[in-house]
Amino acid sequence: MAKAEQERQLTAAEQRRLEKLNSVTERLTADGYKRTDLTIDLVKANLVLTLVSIPLYAVGVVLYFVLCGDKGRDIFGTKDVLIFFVAYFLLIIIHELIHGLTWSLYSPNHWKDIEFGFILKTLTPYCTCGEPLKKSEYILGALMPLIALGIIPTVIAYVIGSFTLLLIGITMIVSAGGDIMLVLKLLRFKSGTDDYLVYDHPTEAGSVIFTR
Repeated sequence: MAKAEQERQLTAAEQRRLEKLNSVTERLTADGYKRTDLTIDLVKANLVLTLVSIPLYAVGVVLYFVLCGDKGRDIFGTKDVLIFFVAYFLLIIIHELIHGLTWSLYSPNHWKDIEFGFILKTLTPYCTCGEPLKKSEYILGALMPLIALGIIPTVIAYVIGSFTLLLIGITMIVSAGGDIMLVLKLLRFKSGTDDYLVYDHPTEAGSVIFTR
């Protein structure tokens, strides 16, 4: 059991998922796989994301006025503030649904392997997959919300001159920062082969790698 798991009491859902991981680990180990845990420190990750988000918003807004000209002058009234916050809370949920939908396409039992939940302490919804996936499949599922809810809306915002959509797009890019960090950690992982399995860590921010 990881140190972080020993320092806090796991929820019933986390305990159940941890037992499932242990079962999967036994099965894959017997098949010649070696397990490696890749997790990130959430405190450090949040600090990094906060620091990165400031220049990201600044560059995004400056670029907006440069590209959109007069189209970008009438911005962010009371109605737009309401739209922004409603869209944000809805898209946070949709973000997790996109993770689940993408991973379910590759998981053996599809939606049956996908689990959604809510971390009350941080008021954060989450999605996790209960089966190991190929590296490319896992990364696609991890990055799909970034693409669908962050990058594409941001590009559209520049095209149509919508400042509200721009802020929503950049905010969703920032919201996908944890996913980006996890993918970067996966890409930096040296295994000697790209043909390995990735399992969502059941109790920590990160993943479990199975190589052979």
